[in-house]
Amino acid sequence: MASLMSLVALSIDALLPGLPNIGSDLGVSNPNDNQLLITMIFLGLGFGQLIFGPLSDSFGRKPIVYVGFLVFIIASIICLTTKSFEMMILGRVLQGVGLSSPRTLSLAIIRDSYSGNYMAKIMSIVVMVFILVPVIAPAMGQLVLSVYSWHSIFYINLIYGLLIMLWFWKRQEETLVKEKRIKLTSHLFIDGVKEFVKHRDAVAFTIVSGFITGSFMVYLSTSQQIFEQQYNLADLFPYIFASLAISVGLATYLNSVLVVKYGMWKIAYRAAAAYAVVSLAYVALFWSGQNPSIKILLSFFALQFFAVGFLFGNLRALAMQPLGHIAGIGAAINGFVSTVMAVPIANYIGGFITDSVLPLFIGFSLFGVLSVLTFVILRKPESTNKL
Repeated sequence: MASLMSLVALSIDALLPGLPNIGSDLGVSNPNDNQLLITMIFLGLGFGQLIFGPLSDSFGRKPIVYVGFLVFIIASIICLTTKSFEMMILGRVLQGVGLSSPRTLSLAIIRDSYSGNYMAKIMSIVVMVFILVPVIAPAMGQLVLSVYSWHSIFYINLIYGLLIMLWFWKRQEETLVKEKRIKLTSHLFIDGVKEFVKHRDAVAFTIVSGFITGSFMVYLSTSQQIFEQQYNLADLFPYIFASLAISVGLATYLNSVLVVKYGMWKIAYRAAAAYAVVSLAYVALFWSGQNPSIKILLSFFALQFFAVGFLFGNLRALAMQPLGHIAGIGAAINGFVSTVMAVPIANYIGGFITDSVLPLFIGFSLFGVLSVLTFVILRKPESTNKL
């Protein structure tokens, strides 16, 4: 499951060092437009889940994963052969559509097999591996660019994806037995949505996932600009990106150790509070808009992303906990809503990040506070944290 999700991370992060090269080759005049190569893949991820999630509830998890990978192959060919930036954007959207299958169904497969805080533990381990991919992906992309063109990054993604699919075919059993499959009907998705919205926790934690994913996506889509243009650290960018990813990975590992003891709700609540406090502190200290030294900025980023590491797996698990009977559709709606919320958040805030990092932390602050308020409104009883 971690390998399936890591293909998504590799397709996003390995391309980061190549954004200026792709933009230059395809005639992009505004550097901010290069951010679309990152944010648009998330758009595809969001909408694709609405297709593959319900289908997996009817036909099983494994066949739909293969269909998604086929779409990913076709999309990658478009990206490799186009001479148009608009077609490249289309290819990235389609890549997202294809990748939405392994991304969504990995969650459904986990929910088929586990529940409660132990499910959160498994998701944390999976997310930890998923997060560690950015440790090597930009450096790998930078290395490839120093020897070959940006096209090679897409070839590497395809080869890596093929190896994962062979492993998945060989080792992963089908987790949705035929007796538990839902008959495919024209109203399958509508029925799934109606069932989803009955569960207040599923809706609330899906929204919180959108808040956190959106603000974090701003960093993903603008990190190359921040470190290369605002701080003139183009050569160090892959290593900076990797070090911050380690911060997320460490927190995710700690969450996998602690979550069974303390409960996913309590840990996620406190992590959301820390996420808000750190970003508010940055805004208060550097309200003038003048960037701090790189060491101070990296310290704030590290603290911010350490909090994120305790949020990603727990928020998914909290949202999926009441949806075991519709895990495919539930994972699809969860991923779709959080991603569709995240893309406009990232595009809007990213447009303000030209000569200062301040807008990024304002976004962190806003959505961190909204996440905390959501937890406060829910007021989960303490006893339910020990399922």
